[in-house]
Amino acid sequence: MAILIDDPRWPAHGMLWAHLVSDSSLDELHQFAAAQGIPRRGFDLDHYDVPEKSHATLVAAGARHVDGHALVKALIASGLRVRAKDRPRKPHATG
Repeated sequence: MAILIDDPRWPAHGMLWAHLVSDSSLDELHQFAAAQGIPRRGFDLDHYDVPEKSHATLVAAGARHVDGHALVKALIASGLRVRAKDRPRKPHATG
């Protein structure tokens, strides 16, 4: 069982973000995230979005740094992956 983190390369809200996943259990992922002070609002069905500024701290706490391809492969192999087509649709902003 491992917690994995990829490179912070996803831009949003003026910063870069990484993905934090478990290769075996959402309970393990939630426990790790809570122990590191990651807010539950950062959870997105199968991963946490974490800001670049937290990356080194999460690795020091035990998250294993992997590239994005390895992270997705591990997530798929775990059976925890939520595919894009299976994600709930977000309402479109109207204005």
